[in-house]
Amino acid sequence: MQLTAFKLLPMGHQAVLLRQGGHFLAERQQDSFSLQLYAFGDFYAEVWRVQDEERILFIHLFQHPAGLAAYLERIRLPEV
Repeated sequence: MQLTAFKLLPMGHQAVLLRQGGHFLAERQQDSFSLQLYAFGDFYAEVWRVQDEERILFIHLFQHPAGLAAYLERIRLPEV
């Protein structure tokens, strides 16, 4: 799925698609937030939650590799 099409979906549907078909890459903490990074289609998605809560605050979408900088030490690539 392309980024432009994904952006048009409601956040709840985006979250389901990420869980079912996204590739989880890493997780990090920022202040009182928990962030999970997924690769999906031609873009990346950062799922923001308050720490220790299930409810998603928002999903930040991006394509530029600079958005990965905060995750570089945490990203787990599949074994080859």
